[in-house]
Amino acid sequence: MDIEVPKVYEKTERVNGFECGFDLRWKPAAVFQHLTEAASQHAEILGFGFDSMLARNLFWVHSRMKIRFFNFPRVWEEITIRTWPKTIQQKLFFIRDFELLNSHGERLAAATSAWLMIDASTRRMVPTQELDLDLHVTPERSGLDEPLEKLALSQKGEEKFQVTAGYSAVDFLGHVNNSRYVEWVCDCFDLDTYRNRRLDWMQINYDHEIRPGETVSLLANQPEEGNDLWTVEGMNLSSQTRAFECVLHWSDRT
Repeated sequence: MDIEVPKVYEKTERVNGFECGFDLRWKPAAVFQHLTEAASQHAEILGFGFDSMLARNLFWVHSRMKIRFFNFPRVWEEITIRTWPKTIQQKLFFIRDFELLNSHGERLAAATSAWLMIDASTRRMVPTQELDLDLHVTPERSGLDEPLEKLALSQKGEEKFQVTAGYSAVDFLGHVNNSRYVEWVCDCFDLDTYRNRRLDWMQINYDHEIRPGETVSLLANQPEEGNDLWTVEGMNLSSQTRAFECVLHWSDRT
């Protein structure tokens, strides 16, 4: 008898204290970590997880994510994550959406993400039509119904700091984990910003991988004075490539 696989994956967990900031709420990077982990777990259930793809000399790479934060979960709070494959775009991007809910079913965050399949030998993208994957897509359902576009930032930001990718930043694929980029972005803003403002939304596009020992310069820019929109870019000084681009928006705390 065939086992029916869930098109929408759901998991419930409690917010750990070590993932929270001084305000006793999940840090943005923790939200990214848990959403992407849920995506990996669902892919495993659907039959195209890490081991299955590696057996075909392939692996998933997170390409883009946009997330809107309505309220960050509080320490020890019970939350639910939902995720599902939504559609395929441009014959290249696998789109997966997310919802983060509190125990009353209210949305704490909503996100949409784009993923690529990479050939492990050539490190090149594999078009979707060359893959035989039953993705169980649900195009009629959206977590965040917003496009994931190219950002094409200016590379004119002020350097906030440099960081060299060490052991703690590197994941099992041998490059810097995507949530580490989010930590670096968040470190471009001082504590007073987090005391007085609230992060509304963030889009991050991963352009080139960062490998162990490579050094990255973090450039932050406010394109319009007085506007709450900021950009952050990670420039890989070792490879002379742009590692990632990020646009984020702040609002006043209420």
